[in-house]
Amino acid sequence: MNQKNNNIPIFRKKNKNKDLKNKYPINITNTKFPMRGELVKREPEWIKKWQEKKIYYQIRKASINRPKFILHDGPPYANGDIHIGHAVNKILKDIIIKFYNMDGFDAQYIPGYDCHGMPIEIQIEKLYGKNLSPIEIQNKARALAFEKIEKQKIDFIRLGVLGEWDNSYKTMDFLNEANELRAFGVIFKKGYVYHGLKPVNWCFDCKSALAEAEIEYKTKYDFSIYVGFSFAEPEKITNIFNLKNIPNGRGYIVIWTSTPWTIPANQALHVHPEFDYALVHIKNDSSLLLILAFNLVKSCLKKFGLKGDIIGICKGIKLNKIKFFHPLSNININYNRLAPIYLGDYITNDSGTGIVHSAPAYGIEDFLIFKKQKMKDSDIINPVMDDGNFISTLPLFGGMSIWEASKLICSYLRKSKTLFNIEMFKHSYMHCWRHKTPIIYRTTLQWFINMDKIPLNEKKSLRESALTAINKIKFFPSWGSDRLKSMISNRPDWTISRQRHWGVPIAFFIHKKSGKLHPRTIELIELIAKKIELNGIEVWQTLDIKEFLGDEASDYKKSNDTLDVWFDSGITHQTVIRGSHKKQLIFPADLCLEGSDQHRGWFHSSLLTSIILNKSAPYKALLTHGFVVDSKGKKMSKSKGNIIKPQKICNLFGAEILRLWIASTDYSKELSISNEILNRIVEIYRRIRNTLRFLLANTSDFNPNINIVNISDMVEVDQYAIINITNLQKEILSHYRMYEFHPIVSKLQIYCSEDLGSFYLDILKDRLYTAKKNSHARRSAQTAIWHINQSLLRLISPILSFTAEEAWSIFSDKNFYIKSGETIFTQLHYKLPIVYNSHELSYKYIILKKIRSKIMKKLEKIRSTGIIGSSLQAEIILKINKSDFKILNEFGKELKFFLLTSSVSLFQAKDLSEECVIIKPSIYKKCNRCWHYQPDVGERDDYPDLCNRCFNNLFNIEEKRYFA
Repeated sequence: MNQKNNNIPIFRKKNKNKDLKNKYPINITNTKFPMRGELVKREPEWIKKWQEKKIYYQIRKASINRPKFILHDGPPYANGDIHIGHAVNKILKDIIIKFYNMDGFDAQYIPGYDCHGMPIEIQIEKLYGKNLSPIEIQNKARALAFEKIEKQKIDFIRLGVLGEWDNSYKTMDFLNEANELRAFGVIFKKGYVYHGLKPVNWCFDCKSALAEAEIEYKTKYDFSIYVGFSFAEPEKITNIFNLKNIPNGRGYIVIWTSTPWTIPANQALHVHPEFDYALVHIKNDSSLLLILAFNLVKSCLKKFGLKGDIIGICKGIKLNKIKFFHPLSNININYNRLAPIYLGDYITNDSGTGIVHSAPAYGIEDFLIFKKQKMKDSDIINPVMDDGNFISTLPLFGGMSIWEASKLICSYLRKSKTLFNIEMFKHSYMHCWRHKTPIIYRTTLQWFINMDKIPLNEKKSLRESALTAINKIKFFPSWGSDRLKSMISNRPDWTISRQRHWGVPIAFFIHKKSGKLHPRTIELIELIAKKIELNGIEVWQTLDIKEFLGDEASDYKKSNDTLDVWFDSGITHQTVIRGSHKKQLIFPADLCLEGSDQHRGWFHSSLLTSIILNKSAPYKALLTHGFVVDSKGKKMSKSKGNIIKPQKICNLFGAEILRLWIASTDYSKELSISNEILNRIVEIYRRIRNTLRFLLANTSDFNPNINIVNISDMVEVDQYAIINITNLQKEILSHYRMYEFHPIVSKLQIYCSEDLGSFYLDILKDRLYTAKKNSHARRSAQTAIWHINQSLLRLISPILSFTAEEAWSIFSDKNFYIKSGETIFTQLHYKLPIVYNSHELSYKYIILKKIRSKIMKKLEKIRSTGIIGSSLQAEIILKINKSDFKILNEFGKELKFFLLTSSVSLFQAKDLSEECVIIKPSIYKKCNRCWHYQPDVGERDDYPDLCNRCFNNLFNIEEKRYFA
């Protein structure tokens, strides 16, 4: 209610005594900023306004000619609804982008989408069956990707993320597809690409090779077997073990394996050259001899239920090239072949038998040792087809799946008397991250990027160059450097080909007879890229070879392989930063931010391709965040029923609470979430919102152009408040620049609750409410609050974007609001006024706050007993040491305002024993306006219920304040 009474327009809330209300008005101001956020309702309204007012482009306009800060968006896969991990990732990026725009940079956000690859192709197969032609798959996959992108875009925008949503990049954009092929052409030209037969990660459901980043490890139970390979050269074994002769009978070298299905493909055995191997004569069966690693004889015999004596020992190197019969050689003539021993440094003797059976088609070490023996690719036995079934012609097991055949293999081994033991085995095993099914190593012809060969015109291998480049990258957190180095150091050559259709083609023309590429391959890649730029990858399916090769066309065929989807996203530093969005972005990116799994994914593939193409990393810094888990630290999954969707959080709590949860959590580790955790975040939000409401309400009648008070003329505690917010701003900006958000939320919470709520604003209320409206004392307080508002709203805006925007619309006057583009996000950090004696003043108030804290606790204790109703009813006698007395004595009569009491008597204690705080109830009457208990209440006949201070503030000269 607005009434004019002695120039004080606004009154206390309704009181039983209406006469008092009319007689003794105080300065209670209002604000349009409501106490309740109603985020679920209001946030969509702000999003609509941001879109209508084109706020993102208002920010761009305000940022013209500033230095650029480039956060390159790692593209999420466009195949479904966003999950909580997506929300964490996008909100962290949004916080950083908004901050850097306020920090004086031109920080644009170009969101991206990863569109090709297996997940979408699998969905197309589920929707339309497996009999579609390649061109039909591509057309339907492209349409489905567009559909999913639009849905994801809506969800990302709902989170309050600002960006160029209508100018996003997609790996399936025709230009990006063409530029990806061009980049591949350059890598091929430089000599990094080769075609070869190697064991690769193979998924039977995908029917394709998998990248390292497409593999996850899950606990798997298998039965492991101990299998004997019988002596084929007993005379040599006699000599190796320095024996005159060996007992007649059966002799075996025993292997241990957890993959029985590989036994039909066995071609060799491996031992460690430096290990000791024992020849054991079995007591239970005098005709039985076994070769085992010396260290494992005891444990193996126990498993086999046998007893025996060691009759000879030799080093593994002496067993090199000794041959043994395949364990199924006496079951089927087709297995009547020999397995020679080769040496391998990778062998261990802490479990198993210390001897490994080798199937070069299904093991990396097996394959490498096989090739070291100068064996031809055509010599490799590879009976497993792409769907996980044995070829139909494989003796005994043809047409069976490898998992089904394992039991039958064991049955035949038992029949051949070569199976010494079988036991269940628990281990961490490779699974396809899409199908959640076990995968294998399978030797196939693929295209690879070589990690260790040094191409012409280069001084280092790709691996060496990448490891060197990592040393120049900043990592947040710092352990990311070692993690990425480890991934690069230990990875095999990069398998870049895939046997699918929805992907950028490896556009090679291959000679039908020789298998060699066309001699004009580099030129042809560019011609095909031009076609793709106009019509997309679909042209590779429909183009006529004759158009490119003329009369040679009949001698060549098109490659059916596509590029690894990790090559798609891993080349965006070329296709996007230096391609489709080169006018907006700069190479290298200042920052890339993704989940910690991307050390072996996007960070990894981007680094390798950029080293080849640019001789440098594509980013200056990498930031990684952890995965989201439930309150018990368990990974979220549908089966556990612990998934919390970001859409549900937005609908129940508001996106602001989700943003505050992310910012308040140490994202470098796992992020725990639950309804209980979110409810705690709501309480933090309420504290911040209530503080903003108080600040906004108490500047609602303040015009900075007229009412502002110079910093040197401000009341001292107001100057201290400026020092406090200045220090906070400095600390928070430093945290933002280091991407440390949880300390920001913690410090904001403490600032609102303690520095403002429990100290400064508590002290200020008397002056704000009871001083004359236009008095220096009140305008000084409002000046401080106005400066605090300017800083605080900017500091919270990257995190609490909706709330800061709402508060900004109320806090700014109309002209300035329009000038700011109707958004806080066009603003730079606020330049707070400088308090020149800040160190001395800060020390003074540290002492005051320390003493005040003790007094407040004692006041609360006495108030709880009912001796006093409020702190204003108390009189305090304070005896303190000399140095503290000197500081507090400066406040004079205003000390009582700091201690929220009506009277303080201050004395210097003679010694420590005399120091004390005495609190007693006041004997004086209460002023009906300021509620202080004062001896002068009742002195005036005309206003018997007012103290002289309130009388003067209402009718005479304004009250002077110097300290509080």
